[in-house]
Amino acid sequence: MKKLHLLAIALMVTCVAGAQSIENSSHSTTGYINSDGTIENSSHSTAGYITSSGEIENSSHSTIGYITSSGEIENSSHSTVGYVGSDGTVENSSHSTIGYIQSDGTVEDSSHSTIGHAGSVKREWAAVVFFFFHFN
Repeated sequence: MKKLHLLAIALMVTCVAGAQSIENSSHSTTGYINSDGTIENSSHSTAGYITSSGEIENSSHSTIGYITSSGEIENSSHSTVGYVGSDGTVENSSHSTIGYIQSDGTVEDSSHSTIGHAGSVKREWAAVVFFFFHFN
């Protein structure tokens, strides 16, 4: 019984370790992104997914967008809605800068004011959550 209890604790720690908190500018957790691309709200209910092939899906697995290999963010019709540069600059479809994702995961608006924190989440994933699609 003791081994079973230790196994359960180890499993819980492993599951939590795979999730990165998404926080607002006050460091309050607003959601999570798991290493497999599952997006959860602050109550750990699944709000969406980012698949290994770059599809962005809502909680019903309907495709609502795409992330291309070049950092373009597209809607479900494959129209470009934005770009994420290798330096973390986030642009809208007209190439106007709408924000930045710093290497430490700090998310800033176009004026460099902090709007949130994404930790070690991939920059494209952070841009999807903070700038392009809303997951409730």
